[in-house]
Amino acid sequence: MEKGTRLFDCIATQANEPLADLLNAKVNGAWKPYSTNEVHEMVYKLAQELLKFGVSPGDGTVEGRDKIGLISPGRPEWLITDLAVQLTGAVLVPLYPNSGIKEIEQILNEAEVKYVFVSSSDLYDKIKQVQANIPSLKGIFTFDNVESATHWTELLKPLTPDFHQKIAAICDNITEEDIATIIYTSGTTGKPKGVMLTHKNIFSNVKASGDILALIPLDQKRALSFLPPNHIFEKTVVYTYLFYGFSIFFAENMETIGPNLKEVKPYIFTAVPRVLEKVFEKIIIEGQKLSGIKRKIFLWSIKIADHFEIHNQSLAYKIKLAIADKLVYSKWRNAIGGNVKAIVVGSSATPIRLERIFTAAGIVILEGYGLTETSPVIAVNHYHGNLRKFGTVGPLLDGVQVKIAADGEILCKGPNVMAGYYKNPELTAEVLIDGWFHTGDIGVLDKDNFLKITDRKKEIFKTSGGKYVAPLPIENKMKENYFIEQMIVVGADRKFVGALIVPSYANLLPWCKKNDIPYSSNSQIIKDSKVLALYQSIIGTYNPEFSHVEQVKKITLLPDEWSIESGELTPTGKMKRKVITEKYSSQIDKMYGGEVGESPAL
Repeated sequence: MEKGTRLFDCIATQANEPLADLLNAKVNGAWKPYSTNEVHEMVYKLAQELLKFGVSPGDGTVEGRDKIGLISPGRPEWLITDLAVQLTGAVLVPLYPNSGIKEIEQILNEAEVKYVFVSSSDLYDKIKQVQANIPSLKGIFTFDNVESATHWTELLKPLTPDFHQKIAAICDNITEEDIATIIYTSGTTGKPKGVMLTHKNIFSNVKASGDILALIPLDQKRALSFLPPNHIFEKTVVYTYLFYGFSIFFAENMETIGPNLKEVKPYIFTAVPRVLEKVFEKIIIEGQKLSGIKRKIFLWSIKIADHFEIHNQSLAYKIKLAIADKLVYSKWRNAIGGNVKAIVVGSSATPIRLERIFTAAGIVILEGYGLTETSPVIAVNHYHGNLRKFGTVGPLLDGVQVKIAADGEILCKGPNVMAGYYKNPELTAEVLIDGWFHTGDIGVLDKDNFLKITDRKKEIFKTSGGKYVAPLPIENKMKENYFIEQMIVVGADRKFVGALIVPSYANLLPWCKKNDIPYSSNSQIIKDSKVLALYQSIIGTYNPEFSHVEQVKKITLLPDEWSIESGELTPTGKMKRKVITEKYSSQIDKMYGGEVGESPAL
């Protein structure tokens, strides 16, 4: 990796070892590669036109720099726009493609965005609806061909002879301490906050993360990207790919991840735990279709994977693992392309059971931890077993410091910690104290200096009896069961702990069929006494692992899965606890009122 201090220094790094397929995307049903030279030329042409539009670094302060909005899923145009904006000295303000229109208007106004790039006609229409309410907004450009809109390629005009001189003059004045982007948080705790991240913040994370990725034995550096790059997790990983010589393939959309994996055959990709859960769910569904000896072998292989340990495997276990690999796990790997060596997982907690099963199948899970405010990685598990441990988020990233406060909160200091919240010095002062960022997460450092997250500080609640309950460990443990898709533990100011559970209908319906339970709808099936008894039994199995006050005493099954679209999950798949508890307040009240129809106390 060439020496660099700013994100756009990846351009010089790539120029030394150009690729024929630096960026790749599906166009008219076929994968289209963009070479290093093509990408750089488009970056320069777009930067030139933005300069002609008057986009500039202003007086060099974050307030003075122009802001450019970007609302799009991951695609080559996303990175080209990001790099072009950086070269002008402006600041990129990316938003989630599924952001609501009110949130878009609020963010674009707060950031005083001058121009905005959007991917689709739907997003273009959203911006047009609120454009009159955003005084700073001068223009909208689209990546897709949208009627009456300016397509972004119209901005790609031949370079003038003095272009490189102009860009060099601007870039020479951009330091690692300058703000590269303002990323708005996904809003689990209320109104989104604009996190100001410098080149140094992100680049320090890229360098340290890249050194870890370099230890993975990759035959080829080919990665699939499908998480939104406006999320700092994916953005940092994508820039790591750019600096470390990877070819990046952008998935068509979240629904085509499976086919795209088979086509691209990547060696690495990033994911949130929900994606792993969905992949494993499909594996189970396919396994349930088997019969006879094939079904027995499949179930046996799951049992073997369930007992996987990174170290201290007996010879007998290794033999069983090798047999299971040949008969079953190899087919799982082929289903996701056949080449995947590792999946980097973040955003929320990964069930330990999934980590064991995927790793046993030769697909190493590298779970990490961080926040938008920390660019994001604070700690991450490595590929090699001596720096990887189930149930933890790994050892600290190089250059990052962590200490645990008296109340268990994780505090972080290092070059990755944000410059602050945009236009919010009061909130910045609340979370940044003496250089230490207060994460809001509760955790511990074990004897080997591995970090373990135990809960969110704001999610810990107190029962009416005055006892504190941390819901996250309870939820994570119980979600390891095949029959539980989603779960939220409740009980603040109540006499006992209860839970709302969304069953895994993909696993529940075959069970119902096997047990002669007729099915007409999800709402009907969750009222069946046998189904309720099944879930009571599951909860009863896990309860002894927790203290008496933490044990789930009542449950309510729900017919519909929580999703981003229906509003219960953030764009990164985290539960919006307040939204969920408000939406299902009547069910919660019934559960505590002991009304007929709810499952009895265990």
